[in-house]
Amino acid sequence: MIAAGTGCAIAQTAGVQEIMARVAANQARTQELRRQYVYTQKQTLRLVRSNGKIAREERREYLVTPGRKKVKKHLVKFTGQYESKGRYTPYDKPEYHYKGLDVDADLINSLSEDLTNDQKSKDGISCDLFPLTGSEQSKYKFRLVGEEKYRGHGVYRVAFEPDGKHHEEDGGTIWKGEALIDRAEYQPVLITTKLAYNIPLAVKILLGTNIKGLGFTLSYEKFEEGLWFPVSYGGEFDVRGLFFYKRAMSVALTNSDFHKLDVNSTVAYATEDK
Repeated sequence: MIAAGTGCAIAQTAGVQEIMARVAANQARTQELRRQYVYTQKQTLRLVRSNGKIAREERREYLVTPGRKKVKKHLVKFTGQYESKGRYTPYDKPEYHYKGLDVDADLINSLSEDLTNDQKSKDGISCDLFPLTGSEQSKYKFRLVGEEKYRGHGVYRVAFEPDGKHHEEDGGTIWKGEALIDRAEYQPVLITTKLAYNIPLAVKILLGTNIKGLGFTLSYEKFEEGLWFPVSYGGEFDVRGLFFYKRAMSVALTNSDFHKLDVNSTVAYATEDK
């Protein structure tokens, strides 16, 4: 019995490694294909007080165009509002401060920039949140949970967690979660992540910050042969800081209105990238 169980585990490990290796290879090809598309990105960013009232909310709409190394995002529509003394006041641009020390203004802008405009990522979504590329996969252990159907796709359900060699104190990965991988095309369909470790006590003491419920969900759709795009992305978590500061933070993003560029347009956008 022990020998048989060991054999199954070895076979499963070999299977999941092959699956994720093919996912990593497809990610490199998909990134190149995404450069051929222009699309609309809509963001809803929200900070909520402990009493359930919205402290600050922003809705942003971007036109996203391809570049040689990363996408370019052009803000085309913006609405925002903040709460003060029971009244909501609108504003019309990012990073708007209504007082000298406006923590909410800084925090909500960071929420957008850090989570949806990562300069190291070709689609703006932080690559170290989701272990898809070869370099990110090297930091994780994977386990094949099983096979199932999801929205008409036959998928593998793959669980992942840090490999134990990389730690948050060293700037390494701190995520765990599950990914649904299309069985026919070895492309991600849905990924969910959450913190694999608690925030280190030293960080809480030095920064006065505690984060709970940190996690993200990312879903993909197929647009053409070999091309899958992230179409929705979201997360919600609680932050507690110094001086009794407490907020529930959320980000929701959707990509839509995809248009394929012709060859000349693609080259023009690519050459703009510095």
